[in-house]
Amino acid sequence: MKITGVRTHILQAALSEPLASARGWYDTRTAMLVEIETDQDIIGWGECYGPAGMTAAVIESVAPWLIGEDPLRTEYLWQMIYARLRDHGQKGVVIEGVSGIDIALWDIKGKHFGVPVHQLLGGAQRTHIVAYATGLHRRQVEDPTRDLAEEAARYVDEGFSAVKLKVGFGVEEDALATRVVREAIGPTVSLMVDANHAFDSVAAIRLGRMIEKHDIEWFEEPVPPEDLAGYRAVKAAISIPIAGGECEFTRFGFRNLLVSHALDVAQPDICAAGGLSECKKIADMAEAFGVRYNPHVWGTAIAIAASLHLLAVLPPHTRSSPIPLAPLLEFDRTENPLRQAIVTEPIEHARGIVPVPNAPGLGIEIDRKALVRFARQ
Repeated sequence: MKITGVRTHILQAALSEPLASARGWYDTRTAMLVEIETDQDIIGWGECYGPAGMTAAVIESVAPWLIGEDPLRTEYLWQMIYARLRDHGQKGVVIEGVSGIDIALWDIKGKHFGVPVHQLLGGAQRTHIVAYATGLHRRQVEDPTRDLAEEAARYVDEGFSAVKLKVGFGVEEDALATRVVREAIGPTVSLMVDANHAFDSVAAIRLGRMIEKHDIEWFEEPVPPEDLAGYRAVKAAISIPIAGGECEFTRFGFRNLLVSHALDVAQPDICAAGGLSECKKIADMAEAFGVRYNPHVWGTAIAIAASLHLLAVLPPHTRSSPIPLAPLLEFDRTENPLRQAIVTEPIEHARGIVPVPNAPGLGIEIDRKALVRFARQ
């Protein structure tokens, strides 16, 4: 089997209302999908996290290197691209581009052998994944705290056993929002907070100490990803577990995070950190360091499906417990018209539980009409 074509699909959809994280306000959602064709009429699909126009340029630059290659040689192709771009692309959009290619190649491999990707990754340990609801952004409303409380309560009503709150809007405001959301969801639902690297270590420690009493599952990206000393300072100063890694790339980048003991929870994004090939290596490294692994997921059904396949094969965080603690799926609940529209059968949750796809490859079928409908003009 040979690769005969590599295509990019940049998608965009307007939101009904703007949303904000600590990174700023946004009113659209975008996606960059990778389509790889073969001479056996098997097509693989991948997705790149990051700025769509830039990752598309990476794919289009790399595409000539892939034509004529055997798509089943996933490891060889990953290493070939990385080696040829090492001088300029050890992190960032180059690796995000490689991620989309790698996911598409695993999709082809699974379809070729007639098995789901998780079987090729080593075999599923679980058929369903517990999801946590990501949402709780800021909106332009009269009473933001009431809005957050109502949204959080809806997620609990839907059956989610864990929710994640966006912070990074100021220590006092974040402390109030955390208290309000905790009161809305009750004491038994897990609560995470995510600052999107908005703070320095001084402010992050102050906030962490103010919200410790609310039983926080983890404090995500408290400081900028470059500031490993800041991560260590926050981790040492508060009792809340520290999470991060969505802005880190490849096993080499995560090696530095793990060796420096900066994290309690590693969160590589499969569509950014190097694809399924690399994120399985990162997961194995995290296990060796005793660090929990819960991937960052912010994309379409392709990103969700790829994450589910990896989560299915990972070992539990705790083996000796009577109830093993399994890794969680980040399930974005914010508005995204692209997320499920691109597939013929949406990936949905039932009471906060998401089934692992079991059809060959990623186990999803792309709706090409949606690609046309949402194509960026």
